[in-house]
Amino acid sequence: MSTLRDLAEEHTNLRPADIDHLHRVAGDWQLLSDLSFADLLLWVPVDNDETFLCVAQVRPTTAPTAYQDDQVGRIVGGPEIAHLTIAYSQGRIWREGDPVWYGDVPARHEAIPVRLRRGDGDSEVIAVVGRDTNLSTARTPSQLELNYLTTADDLAQMVADGTFPPPRHPGETTSAPRVGDGLIRLDANGKVTYASPNAQSAYRRLGFSAHLVGEDLAALNQRLATDPLEGTDVANGMLAALRGEAPPRRELDARGATMLTRALPLMPAGVPIGALVLVRDITEVRRRDRALITKDATIREIHHRVKNNLQTVAALLRLQARRVGIPAAKVALEESVRRVASIALVHETLSMSSDEAVEFDGIVDRVASAATEVAATEVAVRMRREGTFGVLPAEIATSLVMVLNELLLNAVEHGFPPPGEGEPAMGGAEVVVSAHRFRKQLHVTVADNGRGLPEQFDADSSGRLGLQIVRALATGELRGTIELRNRAGGGTEAVLIVPLAAARVR
Repeated sequence: MSTLRDLAEEHTNLRPADIDHLHRVAGDWQLLSDLSFADLLLWVPVDNDETFLCVAQVRPTTAPTAYQDDQVGRIVGGPEIAHLTIAYSQGRIWREGDPVWYGDVPARHEAIPVRLRRGDGDSEVIAVVGRDTNLSTARTPSQLELNYLTTADDLAQMVADGTFPPPRHPGETTSAPRVGDGLIRLDANGKVTYASPNAQSAYRRLGFSAHLVGEDLAALNQRLATDPLEGTDVANGMLAALRGEAPPRRELDARGATMLTRALPLMPAGVPIGALVLVRDITEVRRRDRALITKDATIREIHHRVKNNLQTVAALLRLQARRVGIPAAKVALEESVRRVASIALVHETLSMSSDEAVEFDGIVDRVASAATEVAATEVAVRMRREGTFGVLPAEIATSLVMVLNELLLNAVEHGFPPPGEGEPAMGGAEVVVSAHRFRKQLHVTVADNGRGLPEQFDADSSGRLGLQIVRALATGELRGTIELRNRAGGGTEAVLIVPLAAARVR
């Protein structure tokens, strides 16, 4: 299914600013749909305004839909678009006409022009919102429904005026609070004229047991708030909405409960008549957030302690290596120090992250730098990385860093002959680590321009501990494949392929 932007760019001459405004409308119109008990369809004119194309649709969560089939992408013309043409050309809301039928469903048509106010003070109708109400369950509306419909008409007029939706504040989503979470309507003086049952319940949990109607909501929030500064912020937001502004959403804490509030100005025809306040009880959400924060802090502390313990183990092995007189044992202990230190790098990174994932490029660069510093070789080897590993989950990073540590050390120590024992590499000794992602796989290559593998070399039967570790981790823990081979231009390359489909990667 094509997106709103795709359809608008393909079929219309709308400018980028026009399409951005339509995106804002579609991002906030669930509120209008729920208040209207109606489907909303966003229509844009095509073919010299003789036909209209539906570029977006939303169904109400408070009433049955008028359309079982998705209407996005549908092009209509002729008598079927008379109401859209009037709203578009005259810039007014169209409410005339008899009910129409969609199959067995009777529906009432309305058309709301979408006006965009430009920075130079000019304005223009750029689209039409069709408001289509399913009449099959029509009955005498309750007080809640009457207040919903009245508020919906005010917001519809603001769409036609170009004052709705309000600008979105950075970092805000459009998911909550919604109409069904709790709705309060304020008059021009900030007094509550209507509060839905869910809104009343939300305030009761904050400690206010009386009825909200008639209360000065801004002053009430200040009285209830546990934190006076927080209460002042919420109150100021509601006062700003009464002045015609669109404040950011605020949270109010009282008596161990938390409520999210969103205040919207009501100013049809440019006249401030009050405000709409949506509230949602998010006490359980915030309790879970606090639990997750505590859990994340605990996990980071565990990684920090594991890192410290691994560094202690590495220090003990280093001390032991200094006391050993047997050269082979000394080398084995020094290699163990490097392996433990490479694992400690992963846990050090995880201890500074809020997620069980690490930015792996920095770890590779540190391991590569360490490999050139501690490798037992007389040749100066330059390390270089191409591509990016990205963010990897801990279960992959821990094994992968050990594999790369062994491959890099092997390339530096065994890939280049000592001075005087062979031809120097063209351009100097170099090891390149390459990484890229392809079809949910991570492809890693460690290549050098050294002397290559010896004849009849078989990695599977090699007695080197480092290669055994590489093969075991690559095929076991990482569930991937590893291949060591000679490069066409000279030197050796190790090709590692790690599947990422089952892992949590970014």
